[in-house]
Amino acid sequence: MSAAEFPTETATTGEWVRQRNRFTERVTADGSSGWAPLPGRYHLVVSLACPWAHRSLLVRRLLGLEHAITLGIVDPLRDERGWRFTLDPEGRDPVTGIRLLAEAYLASDPEFSGRYTVPALIDVETGTIVSNDYHQLTIDLETEWHALHRPGAPDLYPVELRAEIDEIDELVYRDVNNGVYRCGFAASQRAYERAFDALFRRLDLLSERLEGQRYLVGGTITEADVRLFTTLVRFDAVYHGHFKCNRHKLTELPVLWDYARDLFQTPGFGETVNFEHIKNHYYRTHPTINPNGIVPAGPALDEWHTPHGREALGGSPFGTGTPPGD
Repeated sequence: MSAAEFPTETATTGEWVRQRNRFTERVTADGSSGWAPLPGRYHLVVSLACPWAHRSLLVRRLLGLEHAITLGIVDPLRDERGWRFTLDPEGRDPVTGIRLLAEAYLASDPEFSGRYTVPALIDVETGTIVSNDYHQLTIDLETEWHALHRPGAPDLYPVELRAEIDEIDELVYRDVNNGVYRCGFAASQRAYERAFDALFRRLDLLSERLEGQRYLVGGTITEADVRLFTTLVRFDAVYHGHFKCNRHKLTELPVLWDYARDLFQTPGFGETVNFEHIKNHYYRTHPTINPNGIVPAGPALDEWHTPHGREALGGSPFGTGTPPGD
């Protein structure tokens, strides 16, 4: 998972601090960055457990970029060497031939000594990493890869809404996306309570915002919804108990629960969620939090398919576009 998965960096206050992304080069439409959006040139490595990687997987699906960007999926369980390709034949990624994501990191920077994180966009020709910058990666897929989008792909980052999307994303990242980790990996009671209060204060404000509108910004799905969804979909399964985010379950926050189910049932969203990977990863790779590695049997996942009634608020998930096909 992204840097969030190892609680090894703690400020003097006991607050958990995220590792910075090491590789931040960009693929741009005109190739001026040195990287152009060419079919088959790039390989996206993700963990189905990771919310940061889930963003890029989800956007890739919505925009129909499966034909252009190949996909590698790592085992939800890591060992001391990091993410492994043990789900693939002979334990090797079939596109790059590597057994460990660490191999691509060290091929890119032999001096790298941090954590090997996902998502990672790998240049197939050289086996090196172009980007592990989950913040920028999805925006570039939305804005720089237009020529390879499927017909009818939605505009997830409309020009006229970008300022508002960016504002929402910053608040959601600070208090919710990263906030659950700041709760789970806090090293002091004060740091935990500050993160806990900020998390639920933000969730309350998001509930107020979404009570009268179907999506976070505008009348269609945008990048903002993608970023909030990947945290909400993991909330009851792992964050509520495992990370002590337990003021309420998502199912006890009516507006957000309806909103999350609305997105889950939207083509492109639910099919990218793997609760088995999510639960096994979190509960079995954080021994300081769950030393016995016991994976909870719940929650009941069939509730994600129950009616949500949010169509009454208007809006259309894909605007003038179409849902992703096969």
